[in-house]
Amino acid sequence: MSKPLEGIKVLEVAMYGFVPSAGAVLSDWGAEVIKVEHAVNGDPQRGLRRIGAFTVEGDPNPNVEHANRGKRSIGIDMTVAEGREVILELAEKADVFLTSFLPQARAKFGIDVEHIRAVNPNIVYARGSALGPRGVESTRGGYDMTAFWCRGGVAATITPPGTDGMIQPPGPAFGDTISGTNLAGGIAAALLKRERTGETSVVDVSLLGSGLWALGHTIALSAQQKQPMVAPVPGAHGAPTNPLSGLYATSDDRYLSFVMLQPGKFWADVCRHIDRPELIDDPRFADSAAISANTAEAVAILREVIKGRTLAEWTERFATLAGPWAPVQDSLQLGSDAQIRANEYLLQAGELELVSSPVQFDVGAPELRPGPEFAAHTEEVLLELGMDWDRIIELKTAGAVS
Repeated sequence: MSKPLEGIKVLEVAMYGFVPSAGAVLSDWGAEVIKVEHAVNGDPQRGLRRIGAFTVEGDPNPNVEHANRGKRSIGIDMTVAEGREVILELAEKADVFLTSFLPQARAKFGIDVEHIRAVNPNIVYARGSALGPRGVESTRGGYDMTAFWCRGGVAATITPPGTDGMIQPPGPAFGDTISGTNLAGGIAAALLKRERTGETSVVDVSLLGSGLWALGHTIALSAQQKQPMVAPVPGAHGAPTNPLSGLYATSDDRYLSFVMLQPGKFWADVCRHIDRPELIDDPRFADSAAISANTAEAVAILREVIKGRTLAEWTERFATLAGPWAPVQDSLQLGSDAQIRANEYLLQAGELELVSSPVQFDVGAPELRPGPEFAAHTEEVLLELGMDWDRIIELKTAGAVS
């Protein structure tokens, strides 16, 4: 198991899902991440226990673990001078300062770039924001639902015409996790720059920018065509001129997805796999142009045939299919996917099974560790910082740490 960031120290002063998920990725890559939480209340994410129909009782809480695995937690009250002093002492020994705090809060608590660089000029300063570091709205907060999903164009683009309302994200922290991975990548690049040139960087990633990037292909097409992308209505075939690019229902009410962008290349192989070899020489489907012109007829045939077997039966038959295809899986079904298991994309972290971050090094998965209990490592971290017990007791008495 490779740990390319082993030896890198990250001080994370952040809340909720976005920026902490960047810290989780850095931890997966081997960095030591110290999570600073409010000395009394902790990260508000710890109180998030109701998501849609899901209610989490007790601990561990998956809403916390996903973005905080592998870290150590220290409780600090930055509203008091003694707490701010501890932050600066921790920053002095860190390689990365990672924060989600807004500009006004960073200034108030003395943790903005100039404050942190005053004690550690070589630190990489990384900020995650809702709407970016410039512009009149740079001081406004936001969440992945507002900045990534809605303002970034995803909600309107994915919602079919005639829908009552807007399609919501598929689950909590969808844009947060994507944005956090972007931020982790930026931090890694800044660390490489520092190693090569001695120069450090301020790294910025926003939920809005990540939403635009995720939708980048569509945005480019819309700008060129001068019109928005319109989502197909549910049940419509995916491609109007390609029967081998779309969704097909199976007999057990599951779906499979074909994405064969060169239908002429794959048509004969598909016909053999569905036991319809006579369609290979059917003049309606003789070549790519004919297939395109007769897409509706081909789709009708494929729908009828594929509806005749279960997804499990098609999965066995399509094991040798040359063209790209996939089963449609929900968030529970994918746990039984052998390919996901073979690549260790789901791993045990303490009592929970979590998704590992998507980058792997040297053909190996990261080692996942559970997230920390609130302020579980305060004394440990302060002792490593060189403090004696007298000072630690003074800090606790003053309410600066918990």
